[in-house]
Amino acid sequence: METIDAIILGIIQGLTEFLPVSSSGHLELGKAILGDKTVPEESLLFTVVLHFATALSTIVVFRKDILEIIRGLLQFKKNKETLFSLKIIISMIPAVLVGLFFEEQLEKLFGGNVLFVGFMLLITAALLWFADKAKSTRKPVSTSNAFIIGVAQAIAMLPGISRSGATISTSVLLGNDKTKAARFSFLMVIPLIFGKIAKDILSGDLNFSSENTTPIILGFIAAFISGLFACTWMISLVKKSKLTYFAVYCVIVGLIAISFGFTK
Repeated sequence: METIDAIILGIIQGLTEFLPVSSSGHLELGKAILGDKTVPEESLLFTVVLHFATALSTIVVFRKDILEIIRGLLQFKKNKETLFSLKIIISMIPAVLVGLFFEEQLEKLFGGNVLFVGFMLLITAALLWFADKAKSTRKPVSTSNAFIIGVAQAIAMLPGISRSGATISTSVLLGNDKTKAARFSFLMVIPLIFGKIAKDILSGDLNFSSENTTPIILGFIAAFISGLFACTWMISLVKKSKLTYFAVYCVIVGLIAISFGFTK
């Protein structure tokens, strides 16, 4: 992989992991527009590194929250931290089940299906628009809400459905505080990312070559820095109810994708 390609992929991963525009959807569109042969194929190792970078950026942004949760858990008693951790675990169940039982079916959707991605982007846009119009509340995420938000996260495994957009929008539409919704959305994905990384490492399919050291390091740095920016920016946008801008963007890109898909 060329160094510039690694940096570009790192920036795309860092931004789209947090901004509600669907990273998987944009990758599929890129393949369709540029052609599979012109888009650098990400090795499993490189993918793992990029996901680790975005997970690390989330940890840095929410470091105070995470330390508070750890301190609460170390008290080994029922408190708000153990309850929050339970909600995170509950939210993970749908995505884990989908990953275990429908992995092959999901992979078939990642083959440059531009038409499908276009329609999914329109769904993402609708979710963002409705969430932006929802009334502000101070309600925290409940245990039952956590499972429903987890279902939204599982659905977001489809290319074109934004994970952050789906989970934050679902949480807000359930009547939860927008800031708390964003916090829960970003924290709930950390265990899943590390779980996926562990699965890939244990699979024994990771291949390392000294020739790829520089691109991998630069890709990691690009994903980490852009992830820090996107995560912080997204929290600010949710507070200010600015998701409509991303809804408009998803509509435009979605309609272009649908038009391209019909004429292909």
